[in-house]
Amino acid sequence: MRDFQLPSDLQGLHIHFVGIKGTGMAALTEILCQRGARITGSDVADTFYTDQVLAACGITASLFNEANITDDLLCVIYSSAYNQATNCELAEAHRRNIPCLLYSQALGQLSAHAYSCGIAGVHGKTTTTGLTGTILQQLELPVQVLAGSLISSFGGSDSLGKQGSCTLSQGTDFFVAETCEYQRHFMDFHPQKIILTSVESDHQDFFPTYEDILSAFVDYICLLPENGQLIYCADDAGACEAATRATKLRGDIQLVPYGETAEGNYRVTFGKVEAGCQYFHLAGFGNQDFRLEVPGRHLVLNAAAAIALSVELLKVHDSALVQDKVTLAKRLASGLAAFRGGKRRSELVGRTEKLVILDDYGHHPTAIKTTLEGYRAFYPGYKLVVDFMSHTYTRTAALLEEFASSFGAADQVILHKIYGSARENASASGIDGTTLYKATCKYHPNVRYYQEILDAAQDLEQELAQGDSQFPEGIVFVTMGAGDNWKLGRELWRRLGNEK
Repeated sequence: MRDFQLPSDLQGLHIHFVGIKGTGMAALTEILCQRGARITGSDVADTFYTDQVLAACGITASLFNEANITDDLLCVIYSSAYNQATNCELAEAHRRNIPCLLYSQALGQLSAHAYSCGIAGVHGKTTTTGLTGTILQQLELPVQVLAGSLISSFGGSDSLGKQGSCTLSQGTDFFVAETCEYQRHFMDFHPQKIILTSVESDHQDFFPTYEDILSAFVDYICLLPENGQLIYCADDAGACEAATRATKLRGDIQLVPYGETAEGNYRVTFGKVEAGCQYFHLAGFGNQDFRLEVPGRHLVLNAAAAIALSVELLKVHDSALVQDKVTLAKRLASGLAAFRGGKRRSELVGRTEKLVILDDYGHHPTAIKTTLEGYRAFYPGYKLVVDFMSHTYTRTAALLEEFASSFGAADQVILHKIYGSARENASASGIDGTTLYKATCKYHPNVRYYQEILDAAQDLEQELAQGDSQFPEGIVFVTMGAGDNWKLGRELWRRLGNEK
């Protein structure tokens, strides 16, 4: 089983997924279905948004049961949330000597069969992947894209199927995937090119120090083949440090910087924010106006990275479009203009004349700060209210002051208990939600605490319904974090007389 490899031709082969409702697992399910595999899967009974993704593939998840493991299986692919000791299906697969692959291992083996590009970084992986896929649709390259969330421009899916009728001269198609640093999962991937958006201290339960997580990214970069490309954010100190360290080890790696401080074609010049759009220019594309209809300067940087990768892939494809710079710039701009974000990435829950309810996955202090600043610029004259639920005790403890000081762009902050992880010991952390509340009060004048999420619903329902005379435009209410406080925004939308 240790030597098992996914074959390049999956037509008709039966693969079973354990934990199939996970976002990455559902996206991988779509990819393998597109490649002809016959997929079954199991999970818990709870309903997730990925149920609709699976339904579109003709799959209904079963409950965990060892009877789901049959001898005709090529292999079992499982989520890192499960293991042989606690899951009956993995135990049965082991008893039957059926190969079992962790999600990241399966993704890595899949990447070996294509010209693959990994999108990595502490922040912005999903959005950058979604932007890249949306652009590549306009360029009609033969590509599959796997993102870590539903992307509206993918047709409400996590993945994007092959586009275009042409194939690469080396006989393989492109594959672009979001690749995760946690537990060094991205080390299973086979990248020909890498986008690196950012490197900061995170996942403190696995990377106790910044040096630990930085080393992981350097090792990932060094997986690139000879003369492989690293497309990195020149505005991010961690990304720059990783690029410098990697090129000291591997002088052949080609560096392609992007950002406001970058040199070359992908240097960003920020433009105006107007009528729900933010505009920018790139040095290598003349006077072409690029625009995004999602808020945040950090998303402009993600867009620059997506453009850089798309253009570099056109070069690999030897496309004539590279020489027609005017047409290329217009096609790139059309791709960006078609992007509407993803599930829990500045997702619009509902909007009325005086109220906007949004939901965002931002769960790191840097992401919180930049996202809220983006909303402030995008919605001038509105009162900005953020409801935040911190994810993991280890992250909250390690970055307590950074979290507490990250809400400056908001007019009002609402906090809750910490959304813990099964992989950590809550009592050992010595903190709870009130710890973050007290720390935040030192930096912000308007902070409230409700232990449970829906404890805040009655007060907020009244406040959102009445509005605030100091903010004549209205109120922007955003739930933010990797916990389950997204439920609050949807409950308020329902209580205020709208559909759930």
